[in-house]
Amino acid sequence: MSTYPDAPGHRNVETSIAAADALAPKLGRLQRMAEGAIRNAGAHGLTADELAARLDMDRWSIQPRTSELRRKGIIRDSGQRRPNSTGKLAIVWIAA
Repeated sequence: MSTYPDAPGHRNVETSIAAADALAPKLGRLQRMAEGAIRNAGAHGLTADELAARLDMDRWSIQPRTSELRRKGIIRDSGQRRPNSTGKLAIVWIAA
């Protein structure tokens, strides 16, 4: 059995576990898509909102992939911040 970040995280709540189980078969593909988009953005990087827009996906589906990729050492915080859709500053991710 895989564990985070190789498997989706959950909060040990029935609905959270069910959502993680439903996502598990897609996880590798989504991580590869996120990594590729961030790598292609170069030094400019991408926020989670920008990443979701670039991949034409819902932010809630793709943002957790940034945490997983960071934990794996594949991407890193660039130190830059840009406003997200709520106007708050968001981490700009770049390839490690």
